[in-house]
Amino acid sequence: MSRHTIPTEDVLRAREKLVLDHFHDEVRQDRDDVLDTFPHPHYELIASMTVHDGDGPVRAYYHDTRVAFPDQDHEIIALRNSADAVIVEFWLMGTHLGPLGKIPPTGGRHRTRMTAYFIFDEDENLVTERIYFDQLTILSQLLGSLDKKNPRDLLTLGRAVVGLLAMAGSEPDPRLLDTTAPDLTH
Repeated sequence: MSRHTIPTEDVLRAREKLVLDHFHDEVRQDRDDVLDTFPHPHYELIASMTVHDGDGPVRAYYHDTRVAFPDQDHEIIALRNSADAVIVEFWLMGTHLGPLGKIPPTGGRHRTRMTAYFIFDEDENLVTERIYFDQLTILSQLLGSLDKKNPRDLLTLGRAVVGLLAMAGSEPDPRLLDTTAPDLTH
């Protein structure tokens, strides 16, 4: 199927089912079923410019996010289709009960609007989940939940700032920098 050909209704429904199963399996924390939706698991997190590519790195990403937010859940807002993707707008929610990278747990909750592109190849295999979100929205909710008058929360805030600074300045994954301009001649 050409990138410019609109898929049939059956293809669109099959893609949507796979994406919804993927979301459902993530909430159930059934990593095997989630990973089975890809021939080769590949996540791109645009906010942090990181890529998790392959079974091991994707499993580590799932593990780390569930340690940070063990109750992570989502609410789907909308699904849209394109010639090569299912685009999902959703709310991601969770309580920060474990370390998030080098940021200690704050106990705060976040509810963040996100968009994920589930990209399919010409053989209808899911090849990438590319997620767009604003990290500052999450961080402001988590840090904003701390009581700035409570010495324990001030210590957590200080540790969070140190953790943020330690994580700042990471080099973006070069696979996210090497982009090709689209052909707009059609």
